[in-house]
Amino acid sequence: MPFARRDEILGLRTEPHLHEELLRTLGFDRALEVVAPPRESPAPAESLRVVAWNAQRCRDPEAAAALLRATGGGIFLLSELDLGMARSRQRHTPRELARHLGCGYAFGVEFLELGLGDVHERAEHAGRENTIGYHGAAILSSRALVAPSLSRIERDGRWFDGALGERRVGGHVAVLCRLPIGSRLVTFAAVHLESHSDPDERAEQLEAVLDAIDEFAPGAPALIGGDVNTHSLGRAELSDRALRRLRARNARARLVPHALARVFGARGDRRARPRERGNAIGPRGDRRHDPLSLTPSPRSRVIIAREEAACRHRTSICSTRRPSSRVFRTASTPGCATTRRCIGTRAGRDASSFPGASSSTSAASGS
Repeated sequence: MPFARRDEILGLRTEPHLHEELLRTLGFDRALEVVAPPRESPAPAESLRVVAWNAQRCRDPEAAAALLRATGGGIFLLSELDLGMARSRQRHTPRELARHLGCGYAFGVEFLELGLGDVHERAEHAGRENTIGYHGAAILSSRALVAPSLSRIERDGRWFDGALGERRVGGHVAVLCRLPIGSRLVTFAAVHLESHSDPDERAEQLEAVLDAIDEFAPGAPALIGGDVNTHSLGRAELSDRALRRLRARNARARLVPHALARVFGARGDRRARPRERGNAIGPRGDRRHDPLSLTPSPRSRVIIAREEAACRHRTSICSTRRPSSRVFRTASTPGCATTRRCIGTRAGRDASSFPGASSSTSAASGS
């Protein structure tokens, strides 16, 4: 992105129709960079370990690769990766991460960053320029990705006017692909839902992800992994300590269902509701969270492995077997106060249709 063009965009009026026009004409709206793995893919295995992680700019690809390598993952569902940003030394972080791991990758741009980042990053890198300014999500694997694709799940331009602390063009995406497990192709989606939102809005974004999966691979088993920012309160409510304390006085209010619950509840199937563990607020108004949950989707073949926003970007892992069993086993990283195991049971009527798993080992290093 030429500096002059970026300055021109910064000088435009911050109106929604102008953002939509920019998103359509800047060339990254539907673009997906796909690179094959450096070595021939091994034969499909009967199981696959899946790792989801918010890399938070991925400022140090070498250290990030060491973290991910230690998980033993066969596929990595990643968010918050930079390309040509001053804050990450202008590096193509998905490419470098893939090279260190011996993987191929599919990378999609969520945002063109018009500045240097958040308030702290602007102070740290004052006087510098981004050579490109892309920020996005990726799927990495040592196996060749089958039919990688990109779906933009929101495009309303909320970051365009700078009211949220940064000027950006774009919106959140889901990066999709398929990989064989045994004789069955399984769909994978790397997602990052909006943090500056509320539970209802994140539920709408998750619905968009599920619709994208239905269009991408109708009827196929699927696993969604990523940072879905599941808080029971909206962002503004979470920052209001007085409101949190008020809610905390009522034990039932501390268990307000998060964004996913509205999606599941709308289907009228009690078995498909996520298991809440008090991830809203504690008895003194402090933020509580369950580091990792594995949740059955209302569409019976889909499983959602979600990292709680309060867990601050630790790796989330699950091991999957070919789509026939009914259980995933997952583990959060030792960086959490308590490492917990969560079991996602069958969803809907056809439990055999999703890529269930049973694994006795799932471990990772903290980030």
